[in-house]
Amino acid sequence: MSLLRRIKQSWKRKNDAVNWLNLRNTRPVSEVFGLDRGTPVDRYYIEQFLQQQAGHINGRVLEIAESTYSKKFGNGVSSYEVLHYNNENGKATIVGDLSNPGSVPENLIDCFICTQTFQFIYNYKEAIAGARRLLKKDGVLLATFPGISQISRYDMDRWGDYWRFTTLSAQLAFEEIFGKGKVQVDFFGNVLSTIAFLEGISREELTTEELNVKDPNYQLLITVVARK
Repeated sequence: MSLLRRIKQSWKRKNDAVNWLNLRNTRPVSEVFGLDRGTPVDRYYIEQFLQQQAGHINGRVLEIAESTYSKKFGNGVSSYEVLHYNNENGKATIVGDLSNPGSVPENLIDCFICTQTFQFIYNYKEAIAGARRLLKKDGVLLATFPGISQISRYDMDRWGDYWRFTTLSAQLAFEEIFGKGKVQVDFFGNVLSTIAFLEGISREELTTEELNVKDPNYQLLITVVARK
């Protein structure tokens, strides 16, 4: 598409009346992140991130509550570990509270996959310290958490939904614990995928091309790679 044509289309879109179709509603299309329609948009981005970082997912690999991503993306995994804050989870191999670093073992894990967790922990910097404590020297934390997102009502009613992040806040917070030069921060999202996520429109209802556009002003999902 020529630059002139793109400019004309942009001008027309900005000046035409918005066609709301069925989005002009104070209720979302889905109240469960699109799970009832397909794959939530943030799940697509989480899996994109883990696919990109699959080279780190080896050795002794830890996840929260289950080992789904470790098994899906891992290669050369010697041990699948599961962390839970109490022993009610029958899959847990490690019981401890990330926000109480002394309650988790030290220098144990090669790769810690910690997706969509830090936003549910009020003392999230303590939780980052707990995650670092678990890692061996040169171990890697692969973390994701929301930038722009609706409240998770399920989690809010049980233990709390506290935080939303930006690439800048994530960079500074993780560098405080891991140190400068040890943290790589990125994001996924654009205005269309963010609207879809907030409405509960599923990944399958957008094209891959639409999903893969990145706009730094619409950070739907924040990702962190941090090395001990």
